[in-house]
Amino acid sequence: MCTKQSIFQRPLWVVVFALTAAIAWGWAFPLIKVGFSAFGITADMTGSKMLFAGIRFAIAGLIVLSVARSSGRSFQTSRRIDWRFILAFALMNTTLHYFFFYVGMSHSEGSRAAILNSLSTFLVVLLACACFKSDKLTSRKILGCTVGFCGILALNLGGAESGQFTWLGDGMIILNAICGACANLMTRGLSRRIDIFVGTGYSLSIGGLLLIISGLVFGGTLPQINMLGIICLILLIAISALGFALYNKLLSCNPVGKVAIYNSLIPIVGTVTSCLCLGETFHMKYALAGGLAAFGIYIINKGKK
Repeated sequence: MCTKQSIFQRPLWVVVFALTAAIAWGWAFPLIKVGFSAFGITADMTGSKMLFAGIRFAIAGLIVLSVARSSGRSFQTSRRIDWRFILAFALMNTTLHYFFFYVGMSHSEGSRAAILNSLSTFLVVLLACACFKSDKLTSRKILGCTVGFCGILALNLGGAESGQFTWLGDGMIILNAICGACANLMTRGLSRRIDIFVGTGYSLSIGGLLLIISGLVFGGTLPQINMLGIICLILLIAISALGFALYNKLLSCNPVGKVAIYNSLIPIVGTVTSCLCLGETFHMKYALAGGLAAFGIYIINKGKK
């Protein structure tokens, strides 16, 4: 929980931390694609994708837990039953979330996936209104979600040469967005049961370990080890440790909308970096879709305090 003096509630630092997390996550899209190529992981190697993801999140979780331990944070839960919630959060926030994400990324362009992933923000708004009495479905939220969904639909404008919906690509990214939205709603519950940094570390490490085990069961390997692959993995580990620690803490201290508005940068950063780093074709519909998604998030959060 937070006190009013917490740095995570000061307007300037909310902006700095939220922007840091959003920009970092935007860079994850091209890094995952480059990592797949560097390690020799092809689209049909599901076990290897799970192993790659599991290593990333397990190490990131251990880093967060180590920092939490060294800073004297409490590792105590209020009740034994809280571990069931922590496990459920780990499954939703890490294991299922990133299983769908990594499978989808290997069957979709990074720029396309970055925009489609913004679906998570709009689902959070709608689910929060359905789950929490304190969140009301306003005309602004309806308009913002409508604009955002139009942006996502805009991804499928044009002919096949400019990208079309696929179940293994777009379908998996949509499932990933659903898991991400549910995990966002669960974050407040996590902060009431355990220190949020410790809970984040447990989520990443436990969820990552489950991905590693599943990947090995499915015969996953890293076919080729090289410096480029290791650098990508290190950068992805840093993005996870930093991004999740900052974002979950912000969610535990502030209204969801106040933090979520900065997620409008994720599809923009992800699209631009994917086109620059991967040489993907930048279709004009990406600009339309990304702009509508960002504008939809802005409308939802306009005027929030």
